[in-house]
Amino acid sequence: MESQDLRIFKCVAEAKSLSKAAEVLGYVQPHISQRIKNLEKELDIKLFIRTNRGVTLTDQGEALFNYAQRILLLMDDAKAEVNPNKFKKSLIIGASQTISAIKIPSLFSSFLKESKNIEVKLKTDTKKALQEMLSYGEIDGLFLSSTYNEAQFETVYHYAEKMVLILPLYEDRGEKDQPTLLINSDVNCIYRNRLLAFSKEHHTHKANMMEFDSLEAILQGVRDGLGISVVPASVVNSRGDMKNVEYQELSEDVHIGFIVKKGKQRSQSLKKFIRFLESL
Repeated sequence: MESQDLRIFKCVAEAKSLSKAAEVLGYVQPHISQRIKNLEKELDIKLFIRTNRGVTLTDQGEALFNYAQRILLLMDDAKAEVNPNKFKKSLIIGASQTISAIKIPSLFSSFLKESKNIEVKLKTDTKKALQEMLSYGEIDGLFLSSTYNEAQFETVYHYAEKMVLILPLYEDRGEKDQPTLLINSDVNCIYRNRLLAFSKEHHTHKANMMEFDSLEAILQGVRDGLGISVVPASVVNSRGDMKNVEYQELSEDVHIGFIVKKGKQRSQSLKKFIRFLESL
């Protein structure tokens, strides 16, 4: 049994699909299928039950999966321990663009000051895509500002973030009674939904909406007088280029949690990051 066989097996088990595992690993699907068949032949057991919707682990597959997680983590930790100049412990964290704008880089900076041999990477995407990545094992943890599947994930750290409504300094306020709402294209974005709720509360829910894929585009749009938006207070407070923008703090805070996959063996780097968060 080779380590790469275990990595392929683990990826298929987490993705619950041969084709998705092939995509994650960068292989063609026939190669993945053959490696699984070879592993099943070597162990003389059936590891997966194949259906039209994908694959699920057998009881024997579940047992091997638990061992595979521990073995692969130990191998990665061992390489980083014996030769830190060549191998680094990795930590891949997910977050939306809005959440990752200020708080996450600050956390990473403080964490890396005391964790020299860990390579940290940040992946940004929609909430749905990031939760799929966490489910498939593509990321170690995820900063999330909404509900999630509690049977699959768990929160190990959380914090509160102030929200502000930002709007341009119009010379003629009367022309902007129905401002354009500048919103994130991710329909699950908490800041998008808070702006829509604010608009409804103030009877401007018939206002035009303009979607953007990035926080920077939204901020520039407000600066250029396109419309209004809701963003983290820390974003506004940290920037010196918001002179043409006025803002008001909203009463409701955003609660953001760091979630990990339940039952998954945690790497030493993830354990260290969780301990760091808990010490804040």
